[in-house]
Amino acid sequence: MKIIDWYILKRYLATFFVMLLMFIPIGIVIDVSEKVNRMLENKVPFKQIAIYYGDFTIYFANLLFPIFLFLSIIWFTSKLANNTEIVAILSSGISFTRFLRPYIVGASLISLLALLMGFFFVPTASKGFNDFRYKYLSRKEVRQSTDVYKQISDNEYIYVSSFSYTSKTGNNFNLETFRGNKLVSKISASSIKWNEKDSTYTLGGYTSRTIGSEGDILASAPTKNFKFNFKPDDLTPAVYAAETMTYGQLTDFIEKERMRGSGNLNAYLVVLYKKYSVPVSAFILTIIAVSVSSMKRRGGMGLNLAIGISLAFTYVFFDKVFGTLAEKSTFSPLIATWIPNIAFGILAIYLLRNARR
Repeated sequence: MKIIDWYILKRYLATFFVMLLMFIPIGIVIDVSEKVNRMLENKVPFKQIAIYYGDFTIYFANLLFPIFLFLSIIWFTSKLANNTEIVAILSSGISFTRFLRPYIVGASLISLLALLMGFFFVPTASKGFNDFRYKYLSRKEVRQSTDVYKQISDNEYIYVSSFSYTSKTGNNFNLETFRGNKLVSKISASSIKWNEKDSTYTLGGYTSRTIGSEGDILASAPTKNFKFNFKPDDLTPAVYAAETMTYGQLTDFIEKERMRGSGNLNAYLVVLYKKYSVPVSAFILTIIAVSVSSMKRRGGMGLNLAIGISLAFTYVFFDKVFGTLAEKSTFSPLIATWIPNIAFGILAIYLLRNARR
């Protein structure tokens, strides 16, 4: 790394973080203006609001990471081009590939940061962000799953007609136990409630039936507590639960669901694969941004920014469309999460070849 490399690397990182510091407060101001009335109506404690906007900052930065990175590189590279600094660097005998070295180093640092954030910090922020919205801001129950039917072990199946994650309660619960293809017992309840303190469930309107060779055994009670082999996250919408899990929790959960024979793994797999594809996008977007903005144009920085904004939003659009397609269909989650990187990777190679000329 020479002096010019450190100069470009410092500009790369400084512009990226300044871009974050510029846009995140704007996002917070807009969010406050939209939600302040509901916060006042619900008398939300200031401490909870402060924690929410801490989570909002991480959630918002992760959501718009490609746009912030793209615009920051185009911004400072266009300034270098307009000041003829790039012309001076290349005229000194430095190749365009060598000129890219500090950009690649910067992309490596940003990629590592995005990887760590996606593995450990974003899931926690996502959980706090969504829990606050559903607890204090939603006018109706949003986190509610309906008609959940799952296999929780080799011979046990559960059903619940509806389950609210916010209140941790559900209706019309059934637990069926089989031996081979034969039903051996069934537990039913009109309501089910999760008790976080001791990790048990309270069943209201409890009835059970154990099938025996000499007759069935029946039992009932107004309420009864049980410790079952499933958690409230097993009964909530897949995407929300996936976003709130760290890397280790998510991989363990996917393996457990695969062993159970769950048919709705795509939503979890999309979130898992994005933890790898988003950091890789830092390199692709860096090459595209440098290739687009390294030449001095008649339209100046404004034209470069217009091109950059268009490409950045196109990337985000591709990412959202193919992610949703994989979650809602049988389309491969691995292919869906990597299509934006593959498509923009080809574009990066094309633009880089033209920029070298």
